[in-house]
Amino acid sequence: MTQDPHAIFAEWLSEAERSEPNDPNALCLATATPEGRPSARMVLLKGQDARGFVFYTNLESRKGRELLGNRFAALCFHWKSLRRSVRVEGPVEMVSDAEADAYFASRPRGSRIGAWASRQSRPLEGRWALEKAVAEHTARFGLGEIPRPPHWSGFRLVPDRIEFWRDMPFRLHERRVFSREGTGAWGEEALFP
Repeated sequence: MTQDPHAIFAEWLSEAERSEPNDPNALCLATATPEGRPSARMVLLKGQDARGFVFYTNLESRKGRELLGNRFAALCFHWKSLRRSVRVEGPVEMVSDAEADAYFASRPRGSRIGAWASRQSRPLEGRWALEKAVAEHTARFGLGEIPRPPHWSGFRLVPDRIEFWRDMPFRLHERRVFSREGTGAWGEEALFP
């Protein structure tokens, strides 16, 4: 009987949270331009359930623009301490404003100010320009609430393929792939290493 890949992922992430020294929720996010030019960078997973995998960003950043222009992406988690990795592929969708607002409000105050101050992925004249923008937004908000910027939100990757990789002796690794079938149910198959 096919297992639920979301439950397997949650179990593996829980194990990584106990064994990885730093950022067990770190993942490599791969996006592409509408023309198909790929790029990859590290981001942090901020939510995962049966609906998908959630991360947040500045929508005007390179990744934000690429995700808005080409609504497909891939994620790769690698947990060296466990000798495991997970690859996830599928379409992306925006999270709701309520989800984005709730997560933004949970961030440290400095990170919320930073979201207003950073012109992410654009040229920086010098560190002083960033520090000046942080000071200006710090003064702007004072001790009051810091609302979520209109250019900042989250994406949910809705998986249609999830591959679990486990290191095995002699490079005869275990690879289990779950793919969505036409009914929406998950099918499972093993792959040669």
